[in-house]
Amino acid sequence: MLVLSGILIIVAGFVLRFNPLLVVLVSALATGLAAGIGPLDLLAAFGKAFNDSRYVTVIYMVLPVIGLLERHGLQERARTLIAGLRGFTVGRLLLGYLLFRQVTAALGLVSVAGHAQTVRPLVAPMAEAAAQQQSGDEERDEEAAAMAAATDNVGLFFGEDIFIAIGSILLMKGVLEGYGIVIEPFHLSVWAIPTAIAAFVIHGVRLMLFDRRKRRP
Repeated sequence: MLVLSGILIIVAGFVLRFNPLLVVLVSALATGLAAGIGPLDLLAAFGKAFNDSRYVTVIYMVLPVIGLLERHGLQERARTLIAGLRGFTVGRLLLGYLLFRQVTAALGLVSVAGHAQTVRPLVAPMAEAAAQQQSGDEERDEEAAAMAAATDNVGLFFGEDIFIAIGSILLMKGVLEGYGIVIEPFHLSVWAIPTAIAAFVIHGVRLMLFDRRKRRP
């Protein structure tokens, strides 16, 4: 019964609004000690769990760096760069980013870009600046920022399925096998290519229509 003391610690900690990380850590220590696990074995278990899921904590290293860059004018630099390029429109910018996102995702490089890494600090400010330059409106263009985020989603979602070792391919394989349909991951990846091309064309048309709508009347 002492092993269940960890649950009581978690409930009490959350009710009293203590630091969640501290509450979980104390709960894990209490549970391990109550189960007869030594301190060194507990430390080894924590280390193994961290090592096995270390990719999850990478974002905590990226975010502070991006925050520092934004504080020192990264978004302003991105806007200034776009403002100095003549003939560079929001549609062309996002179409190029869509191609980049799909190709890198198809190669398995899904973390090379994303909302935290590229959209917020770079792509969205550049899209806003391009839209402002086209329309002549000095106010911030939230629609351009939203379209930048949508472009990242489309490029990643339809590009990653081409990579044979991605989790979505393995998930589909498992689901199909559950219904008695045996198919190799390579075949799923091959048939993801026409879907990715169709997604690129459809969203590309949306971007061009958005680009036309942003031009000065």
